[in-house]
Amino acid sequence: MALAHATSGQVIALTRADEDITQFSSIALTKTEQIELIRLVLPTGKDMPEHHVKGEITFQCLSGQIAFIMGATTATLTGGEMLYLEGGAPHAVKALADSVTLVTIVLRH
Repeated sequence: MALAHATSGQVIALTRADEDITQFSSIALTKTEQIELIRLVLPTGKDMPEHHVKGEITFQCLSGQIAFIMGATTATLTGGEMLYLEGGAPHAVKALADSVTLVTIVLRH
C-alpha cells in the first residue's frame, strides 16, 4: 500500500533536533502535475549511482554532508546549503555523513 502524500497546508517534519536519521525514511512527500518533493535520507557511505531526471531539480542538504557529483565536478554540501541542476544533467550523490536532504523536481512547466 502506498503512503499518502502530504496535503496542501500540512506541516511536515524534515529533520529532528537530535539529528537521529534512523527515525526518518526516504519518501516522496508530495507530487503534483508540476513538482515532486522528496525527503532523501542517506546514512554515511550510502550513494545513488549516476542518473538523470527530465526536470530541473534543487537539492537541499538539511543536515549532514553530501557529495553531489556532476561528471568531473563534485560539489560538497553541508546542512543549510543547496544547489540547482538543470533538467537532464547526469549526477550522482554520496553521503559523507549521515544526511537528510530535500529534493525538488520540476515535472512540468
